[in-house]
Amino acid sequence: MPIVSVSLPNELVDSMTAIQESQGFAGRSDVVRAAIRLLLSDSREKASLTGRVSAILVVTHDESNEEPITRLKHAYDDIVRTHIHNKMGQNNCFELFLLEGEGRKVASMTSAFQKEKKLRSVRLLVV
Repeated sequence: MPIVSVSLPNELVDSMTAIQESQGFAGRSDVVRAAIRLLLSDSREKASLTGRVSAILVVTHDESNEEPITRLKHAYDDIVRTHIHNKMGQNNCFELFLLEGEGRKVASMTSAFQKEKKLRSVRLLVV
């Protein structure tokens, strides 16, 4: 099996160690392999979206990171049917997008949000 070197910030390494211990992974490499499998599965699912699609996109982020939300929402206005913003707790925000449109465009919007480093989580649910 080839060895791939990756530099990660301490925060990610600490999170990986916590996942390793709590979920019984044999080592960090197993955690990384599982994460890559999830990313590949997500990528295949987005690639298979064709035709007209209805979906829910959920995004969480720190209150100070509103810029990517606004920018991307406007870039994909043609498929956003509803956008709900809710503040949870002190600095946490929750965004809910109800999407309807061409599957490739829904996948593109989801990918654009996933690429934003300042966002905590991005989840797509096709309905």
